[in-house]
Amino acid sequence: MISLDAMGGDHGPPVVVGGVRDYRKRHGGAGVRFLLHGDEAAIRAEMAKCGLAEDVCDVRHTDKVVAMDEKPAQAMRRGKGSSLWNAIEAVKTGEAGAVVSAGNTGALMAISKLILRMSAHGLERPAIVASWPTLRGITAVLDVGANVESDAEQLVEFAIMGEAFHAAVHGGGRPTIGILNVGSEDMKGHEEVREAGRILREGGLGLDYKGFVEGDDIARGTVDVVVTDGFTGNIALKTAEGVARFISALMKEALTSSVPAKAGALLALPALKRMRQKIDPSAINGGPLLGLNGIVVKSHGGADAKGYGNAIRIAVDLARSDYLKKVSDSLNRLTVVLEQPAAETAAMETPQ
Repeated sequence: MISLDAMGGDHGPPVVVGGVRDYRKRHGGAGVRFLLHGDEAAIRAEMAKCGLAEDVCDVRHTDKVVAMDEKPAQAMRRGKGSSLWNAIEAVKTGEAGAVVSAGNTGALMAISKLILRMSAHGLERPAIVASWPTLRGITAVLDVGANVESDAEQLVEFAIMGEAFHAAVHGGGRPTIGILNVGSEDMKGHEEVREAGRILREGGLGLDYKGFVEGDDIARGTVDVVVTDGFTGNIALKTAEGVARFISALMKEALTSSVPAKAGALLALPALKRMRQKIDPSAINGGPLLGLNGIVVKSHGGADAKGYGNAIRIAVDLARSDYLKKVSDSLNRLTVVLEQPAAETAAMETPQ
């Protein structure tokens, strides 16, 4: 069962219910049912349009909605009983294996943390992961906005969660990992980045760490998982999205500049669409909030039905995988690694 906040996002039920239909059309949907939270009349009207039967979708009515511009603190105080709150609650009770929402990102993060809690002691906030198109396939980049500053331990936690996410959603066996830095040499970067690299290199965590990577390595697909703090990651993501729109605008201008160009554009349209999918990180909709005691996937607020269907696919893949157990086991190993230096220091200071 996948729990859906049917009222979240810019479009609400038409896109959410349409996303369910798109997911079933493209991925089959065998064995997957959906629990939709929100205005029952509006949801059922869309179900009728999409031809979705009761055996596919259950509906839980609520009149309460968290607004897209509502502050996280307000959402936590006043959000109980809303479509967003109830959708997350279904994961906590075990009724659903994952939740998807296109709603307010800050409210989704705050309420998810309040209801589900973090998956390990010391984790402070979830990390948002982006699935980034590259020359080699898909690279997972995190954090892309949840944690503005991150210390060495948090960066290692991102590596653990990103590796488990990539394996569960994008496959490929044992994902490779790199830390985003201003150079590939070990002495480059600030202290927290260098320390995170040391832990990943020497800590015996069982991860395939390849060292530091630079900004241009993301699009190359040099590694499967790129780790960085949310400040840097968000700037990188927004820059890539802006460049993709810039290139698309230039091509549109060039291809509509004359009658022959327009004729050529018609022939090239399928290839141009595929190219946009390759250069725009926002084209792959669905960013999980990693580090929670449950699976929460954020869809873009303005996503269409196809984009929402992709967010559902990511939620289903994570729910069917051993992602949560794999992260828990790795974080427990990290705790042991981090405790070793302290124990060794205490032993050295103890009088013989």
